[in-house]
Amino acid sequence: MKRFIIIALMSIMYLGQLYAQKKQNTQASKTVVMEQISPATYTTFKVSNNVTMYKVSFPNQFKMNVAGHLFIPKSLDTTRKNAAIIVGHPMGAVKEQSADIYASNMAERGFITLAIDLSYWGESEGEPRNVVAPEMYAEDFSAAVDFLGTRSFVDRNSIGVLGVCGSGSFVISAAKIDPRMKAIATVSMYDMGSASRNALNHSQTIEQRKKNQAEAAEQRYVEFSGGETKYTGGTVQQLDDNTHPIQREFYAFYRTPRGEYTPKGSSPELTTHPTLSSNVKFNNFYPFNDIETISPRPMLFITGDKAHSKEFSEDAYKRAAEPKELFIIPNAGHVDLYDKVQLIPFDKLEAFFKQHLK
Repeated sequence: MKRFIIIALMSIMYLGQLYAQKKQNTQASKTVVMEQISPATYTTFKVSNNVTMYKVSFPNQFKMNVAGHLFIPKSLDTTRKNAAIIVGHPMGAVKEQSADIYASNMAERGFITLAIDLSYWGESEGEPRNVVAPEMYAEDFSAAVDFLGTRSFVDRNSIGVLGVCGSGSFVISAAKIDPRMKAIATVSMYDMGSASRNALNHSQTIEQRKKNQAEAAEQRYVEFSGGETKYTGGTVQQLDDNTHPIQREFYAFYRTPRGEYTPKGSSPELTTHPTLSSNVKFNNFYPFNDIETISPRPMLFITGDKAHSKEFSEDAYKRAAEPKELFIIPNAGHVDLYDKVQLIPFDKLEAFFKQHLK
């Protein structure tokens, strides 16, 4: 009996050591990483020779690593504190696409910029992949503020955020509860909540919404039982005579060399497609509720006059309090402002952030 007790105690001690070691290793994996890299291997954006690019990762509040690309102008005095801008990618995209285009171009204009992958997408952590989690997406922007605000070369009182497409609604959601975000800009914004509940121009009925919810709920049983994950939405893989013009617009970016990018661990068949069982979580996402409480921090809403998403920027502008501005680009569609630098109003963005990130 005595021998049994001794063996049991030794086993408990051994398991305790294993747990402590595992916990220590897990904590070590969540430390901040900052590594200089070359942009030459990326094909969806170009970086000026006047900008240095870094691969970074940092933990969010849920101890999940968020991946990003940090851009620092070579002429910048990093011995003092400087203004910085966090950039978020369209829903279903990754940082290597439009987010890096905005971040690298704004870095050329003198800002420290950080393009991030949202959790469950790209190089950021989160399982299963391609999950819809709007609360987590907002958290990632706050985690990016944590990261930048603790860098010796960043002024934590001069950090702005810029969200493209779906990230436009995520940065608004984040800024409502995080006053460290001093200036908020959106481009081609999608209110992912309204788009999910109502579709564009409120063309979806409540019955159709409930049908989607029922399908997602049934799929949860399948996945809980170990069945195959299903995906929905996103960009079509090929065009035909019946392809909708809006899908053609997205296809021209995501399925051609213009903007196609497949992150490690994914496949072209899965890029842009969220999981079916999680997609309905956007039904509970209301980013514009209380948007007026962001005031007196400034907001800038940029959209194209031909953008199918223009309704969302107009709605946000109407609800927001001063100071605010709705800036409409002539002859620009929704996806045009993802990457067409001749249409993207970088001068406007530069003036906005320079004024408000003093």
